[in-house]
This record gives sequence, structure tokens and C-alpha cells, in this order.
Amino acid sequence: MPIRIVQLGSPRSAGEGLRIGTVRRPPRGVPKAEFASRDYYDVWYPELSPSAELMALGQAAQKNGDAKDWQQFEKAFRKAMAEAPAARTLDLLAALSHHGRFALGCYCEDEARCHRSILRSLLTERGADFSIG
Repeated sequence: MPIRIVQLGSPRSAGEGLRIGTVRRPPRGVPKAEFASRDYYDVWYPELSPSAELMALGQAAQKNGDAKDWQQFEKAFRKAMAEAPAARTLDLLAALSHHGRFALGCYCEDEARCHRSILRSLLTERGADFSIG
């Protein structure tokens, strides 16, 4: 019963389960009551998103396409996710992936240049079960 990594706002897959938004801010212009019905997320969990400072670094790396800048962002985000509260959450999600279905997501179009690619890697390192996609 695996985890899916998704782009928030994209149509849900059949059997996707609970959708968790790992973003710093809720979607602009969308009433809170419509977050789930408009395929953003069921639960907002900003604790697994980059800080405002890191988000600026990641967005700059996305925009300029510089691999060195992206590596700097990834290193800093991994360090933040290694701290106790985030690390425990990742451990919990990896364990839950073997017992239930859920999805983690962010707004970015390109997962390869999004913190969710790093979350995927961190969860894989913890033995999480992933579905295809």
C-alpha cells in the first residue's frame, strides 16, 4: 500500500488515498474548503517543505537550471530533514507506506527540480514502499 509523489492540483489517481501537501503556503485564491475537492491536498503539512530561505534558493536553482545551485539546495534541504522532528516524520511515513495509501505533493511541475524528489529519495532510503508514478 504505497506512497505516491504528486504535483498538487493534478487529478487524483484511483486509490491514491490521503493527499498531503508538503508546501510552505496554501494555494492562492482557493478557499480552504475547496483544497481537497480541487485536488490540492487533504492535509497541509508544511513541516516537510523547505524554509522560506531554502525555498528561495531552490526556486533560483529551478529558474537558472544550474546543477551546482541545485546540489547546494539539496544538501541544505537534506540537512533540514535530518533534524529530529522532520526525520521522525519521514520514518513514520516510510513505515505507514507499508500499511496504507497516501500521496505527498508540491506545486512544482518538474519533480526533478522540486523538493519532493528529495523527499522521495529520503523515504526510499528509509525503506518506503512506492507505487509507480
